Amino acid sequence: MSDTASLGEFEFDCGESISDLTLAYETYGEFTGDNAVLVCHALTGSQHVAGRRRRSDTAGQAAAWWDDIVGPGKAVDTNDYFVVCANVPGSCYGSSGPPSEGPDGEPWGTRFPAVTVGDWTRAQRLLLDELGVPNLHAVVGGSVGGMNALDWAKRHPDHVDRVLAVATGARLDAQCLAIESIARRAITTDPDWQGGDYYGDGPDPVQGLALARQLGHVMYLSKSSMAKKFGRRSAGMDAARDAFELDPAAGFFPYREVESYLDYNGERFAERFDANAYLYLTRAMDSYDLAGGYESDSEALAAFDGEALVVSFTGDWHFTTKQGEELAEAFRATGTRSAHHVVESDHGHDAFLVEPEHVGPPLGDFLDSGVRGSAVSDTVERDEGDDFAPVHTSLFSS
Repeated sequence: MSDTASLGEFEFDCGESISDLTLAYETYGEFTGDNAVLVCHALTGSQHVAGRRRRSDTAGQAAAWWDDIVGPGKAVDTNDYFVVCANVPGSCYGSSGPPSEGPDGEPWGTRFPAVTVGDWTRAQRLLLDELGVPNLHAVVGGSVGGMNALDWAKRHPDHVDRVLAVATGARLDAQCLAIESIARRAITTDPDWQGGDYYGDGPDPVQGLALARQLGHVMYLSKSSMAKKFGRRSAGMDAARDAFELDPAAGFFPYREVESYLDYNGERFAERFDANAYLYLTRAMDSYDLAGGYESDSEALAAFDGEALVVSFTGDWHFTTKQGEELAEAFRATGTRSAHHVVESDHGHDAFLVEPEHVGPPLGDFLDSGVRGSAVSDTVERDEGDDFAPVHTSLFSS
């Protein structure tokens, strides 16, 4: 079961404040003074990072979402490390956010202040103070959780020794921003959204949220992975989901496996997540810019004097290997000991969640030994005339 911490008055980057910020969190392992590892969850993740048998208020993909990576004897070994994972402000798994109770006893809804990745970092710092953790051995995160990890190097460079940024980048590109904007419109144009005031006995904006998640799934998979998983195969009309009304001509055409997959997962997601929280969290991710307030990414990271590992995946077009290399270059430009580990994978963005055999070894090695151990300082080759030519090269020496 998750614990909660009341952190008192909190002013968000937008200038608005709430009187008592609550964070839901979980810890794993024992704190020995210098072994704390903060794990930052992705967009719709939760504080329940590991322990499938541990009681939790989460469900679906948010439950024990990195159980293959975090735990006794695993890459992030809780026999050695004290792991902390907190649900970020603006989410819906116990931390203060749109569905939580406001000062009038009613859910905040869209009255909740706008949140940023920087707010997440500052809230985590307050939580660690509450837990008596002054400094972190490492902070690790994937996707927008990786942005959160980067923000630690930017905002609290003296409080963390190692940064592990997985399947992430310094900012989103225009294509991803465009898709995220359509996803939000899917929610806000659902009549059941009601301007964000849908809490209570009335209907929830299930269809809008499900459609938003479907767009997310398309972003998280690669062309090749979708071709292998679904192709153009028909699932049969009996597989059509009741939640989505089909057009009259649909009966003449195949209801394809890819449609069935998206409909099923969108519907299941809408059962466990809050539509307003999805709006808030995607806005936070979209707005993040590592260089914000500085002239460049490297200048933003200049005060960090620890070590950094960037992990990217060749099939990921949400955060590409090119973006990973640009991030690694920003660290190198500051003199930071760093490595860029490129994983050859056709799975897509979700590879960091579903391919622990590729993610665990470099993470565990870096946590234990940094770039001085069996890890090499770079895993990228450049061909003359190419901006970036990634190759799959292990961090480990042969």
